[in-house]
Amino acid sequence: MPASTPDWTALPIQPPAQLGESPFWHPLEERLYWVDIDGRALLRARLDGSAPERWPMPTEPGCIAPARQHGKTAGLVVSLRGHVCHAPEWGGELTEVAQLPIDAQHERGNDGKCDALGRLWVGTRYAPAKGPREPLGALYCIDARGPGPARVRRMLSGISTANGLAWSPDGRRMYFSDTPTHEIRVWDCNDQLEPVGEPRVLHRFEREQAGKSYGGRPDGASIDAQGNYWCALYAGARVLRLSPQGQILEELAVPVQHPTMPCLGGPDGRQLFVTTGRGGDEAAARPLAGQVLHTRVPVAGLPVAWCELG
Repeated sequence: MPASTPDWTALPIQPPAQLGESPFWHPLEERLYWVDIDGRALLRARLDGSAPERWPMPTEPGCIAPARQHGKTAGLVVSLRGHVCHAPEWGGELTEVAQLPIDAQHERGNDGKCDALGRLWVGTRYAPAKGPREPLGALYCIDARGPGPARVRRMLSGISTANGLAWSPDGRRMYFSDTPTHEIRVWDCNDQLEPVGEPRVLHRFEREQAGKSYGGRPDGASIDAQGNYWCALYAGARVLRLSPQGQILEELAVPVQHPTMPCLGGPDGRQLFVTTGRGGDEAAARPLAGQVLHTRVPVAGLPVAWCELG
């Protein structure tokens, strides 16, 4: 299937993100939120052309989600390198919600989302400064809904770089990718939206080979209202829309080499936002690298899931 080339618009981010990730559309504020992992910052922007706001973080923020407490909006939750924090106000103090049971010298929080029950799921990336990168990461579910300390459970293990987390609109399927495997996998879920049994391969991508063109590897993802899975292909300059059966329904060319995560939002849910990163000397060759790109699409996304705090 040949890739289409939409009319992309870039949000005016200066400086561009080193590694943009985890975008979500806040329906009450009508803002887009996202993180710059390597730049150690949270960002947010309106679509009126005003400059995005940047909030520095003490360590790398892997993912963020809007928070609710006792039925009222309550700022954000953010997964930092080794723990999850609550940020009641933009630019204010961070309060620890939970520690991730990891060695933060070699592993950090990466991709994550909230489920429809209000729990935050955080996958990790195992990347030691020295030695081989082994699949020692995991996917954790952080439940902070009730009184007392948050409950942290390991749901999947044997992961190198957690990405692509999403649930079908009815919550009966969970999607996930361990990026170096070049596979997107899908699990059936129980009534608690938790994976059960063995996963199936939704889609498998070709690995990088010398002398052959490389199509990229699966990174962040989002689900639309029709249940289709939108996936960024890191190093592949593409965003794909896959059916629930894994068929490629649409392929969008992106004017950067490293798209990282798509998200559907905007006032009517039909703006496709894509965060991006800057790899190597890409900033000079592709000036939009590190920006958030957006374009109009015909299908709407699902409302963002909130993190419920007790």
